[in-house]
Amino acid sequence: MSKYKKTGYFNAIIAAISYGTNPLFSLPMYSQGFGVNSVLFYRYFFAVLIYGIWLKFVKKISFKLSIKEFFAVFVLAIAFSLSSLFLFDAFNYIDSGLACTILFSYPLIVALISKIFFKVKMPLILWLCLCIIISGICLLYNGSNEKQLDLKGIILVLISGFCYALYMVGVKQIKIIKHIKTDKLTFYVMLFGLSVYIWNLKFCTQLQLIDNWFIFLCSFLLALIPTIISIETVNTAVKLIGATPTAVLGALEPLTALFFGVIIFGETLTLKIIFGVILILSGIIILVTGTRKKNTHA
Repeated sequence: MSKYKKTGYFNAIIAAISYGTNPLFSLPMYSQGFGVNSVLFYRYFFAVLIYGIWLKFVKKISFKLSIKEFFAVFVLAIAFSLSSLFLFDAFNYIDSGLACTILFSYPLIVALISKIFFKVKMPLILWLCLCIIISGICLLYNGSNEKQLDLKGIILVLISGFCYALYMVGVKQIKIIKHIKTDKLTFYVMLFGLSVYIWNLKFCTQLQLIDNWFIFLCSFLLALIPTIISIETVNTAVKLIGATPTAVLGALEPLTALFFGVIIFGETLTLKIIFGVILILSGIIILVTGTRKKNTHA
């Protein structure tokens, strides 16, 4: 396996794990009365502030975008931001572990979009791994809690997955995006994504203010881990190994959310779920060790 592929797989794994920490930092804010749009506003606002300062004064990069780059990045940013909005809203209706489990429908959407619209060849081993992992994901479902059966929550997650799939395919397939440096792309995705919540909050007139250190800490970590780190690494991974393998490795995301859901939020862990985890990890190991052919990735 080449150095670039190893780097791509590593970034995909980090992206999935970091994105899976969303419930860890968002649910405590919900418990203190914060609404979805206020939570996401602070997530993106602090991310833009922290990362913007880092890029400007430490890495000293140019923030210049052409008109064509602006519109391409803006569309991708809105797709990514809407994915966040629908997922975070779903947390109000279904358990976080189940929400992130259902979200894993997006690798299949990524694969189908890549194959149907961009004629990307998919190796058989990738489809095999996807089937194994989806089987494992299905086993993660635990229907003992009535909250988990809320149809609205399930629909919200599916829409979130579709938006996230569009974003990942766009990063790989839109030619003009390929020439934008990853760190600059990450910054503008967060900056333009912030506009969704400014609009939803009536230009911040309905924004709930942070009034204690705990909420500030949750907001800061929400901006750093599942936002800056996640977007940066997923952008790098997609460019190096392709959208579909990156999406399949996203199976670590529901495992991360499940881990925190069980350890911190008291969600149920059963033998069926454990077996599902084993299937998911097996599929990931097969993918990473078995996908060696060149020029076959989405």
